[in-house]
Amino acid sequence: MIGLCLGLAGAVWAEVPTPAFTLAWTHTIEKVRWEEDYRVTPEGLLLGEARVKGSGAGMEIPDGAELREGSWHYQRQLPPLQPLRLGRTPEAGDYQLCFNQRCHLMSEWLGPPQATQPALEIWSCELSSPAVAVGQDEG
Repeated sequence: MIGLCLGLAGAVWAEVPTPAFTLAWTHTIEKVRWEEDYRVTPEGLLLGEARVKGSGAGMEIPDGAELREGSWHYQRQLPPLQPLRLGRTPEAGDYQLCFNQRCHLMSEWLGPPQATQPALEIWSCELSSPAVAVGQDEG
């Protein structure tokens, strides 16, 4: 089964059995939520729609974005990302992975962000076991 691997430099720290997810975070300066929807494919992570609640420092709204329900919605045409590299520090807070109608802090799988490990990569991978992800019902 294909799913999502979390780790760095190819070392898997955690596996999440989900075919799609939303990556969400709060901008460290502007304090607004940012969300990106991804599909997990054998080629990598395919970015679908993205949403941001406002603009500001380093958060320019892309051309063609539409304001709906208080957020700017837009899509970018990118090749599959394999891996997607994220900065993860205590000062910036934690990312959320949202799937199955629930959001989970990355710390549920990896522990809290640490200054000694300021980066994280996520990528599509063949899961090593049929583990049940946090928030999924067993059975």
